[in-house]
Formats: sequence, structure tokens, C-alpha cells
Amino acid sequence: MAFRNDNFINTVELGRAIKRRREELGLSLRDVADVTSVSASTLSRIENGTGKPDADNIARLTGWLDVPIDRVMNNQSEGDVEPVIYYPHEATPEIVEAHLRADKMLTPETAKALSELFRVAYKQFSKPGE
Repeated sequence: MAFRNDNFINTVELGRAIKRRREELGLSLRDVADVTSVSASTLSRIENGTGKPDADNIARLTGWLDVPIDRVMNNQSEGDVEPVIYYPHEATPEIVEAHLRADKMLTPETAKALSELFRVAYKQFSKPGE
């Protein structure tokens, strides 16, 4: 039985997370490919929202991102409350984004916009080493 992720994995969310982390670290697609064993062309398609990674690549990428796989899973039931799952060592912007995405009072677009606003403000006002 083959693993089908079409309904379970939010590839747009995975792609956004990969691109954001890659850019924060100043890495090329080739650099990430070397570290994750996921081809640069596959990474590019995932970042652009056109790729459908298989289970092995999803595991490699969430491992590289150091986030729980639940972070990139689709909410399967509209009535369910999305759990906020994160690792304690995750950066504050990722934790805030997880909370915003779980907030049922916000549309996905609004949660994304607020997350980006917070990310910019956090970067501007945070003081390294303090």
C-alpha cells in the first residue's frame, strides 16, 4: 500500500517553512539538498507549491526543519480544534505562528499575515544576546 499524502500533508505550508528556514540560514537549494538527501529540483517544486513529496522526503524535511510532522499536516475535520504542537527549542516566531494558525477566529490568510507581521517585528526588535 503506497502512502498518499495528498489529503494529509499541507505541501504549501511545508514549502513555506523550507523556504523561510533556507533563507534565514542563507542556504541554496543545493545546500539543503546535500543536507537532507532531497533533490534540489524536488525542493524547488515543494517551495513553489507544485511538488508532492513522498513519506521519506517529508520525514527528511521535517527532521531538517526540526518541527513535528503535525505542523505540516492538514486539519482533517473542520470541527476539530487544531492542536498547537511545537518543540520547546523552536524559535518564538514559529511558536506564535502555530498558535495563530490554530486560532479558529482567524482565517488562514489572516493568520499568515499576522504571522509575517510578528516575524518582521520580532526580527526588528529582538536583541541578540540579551
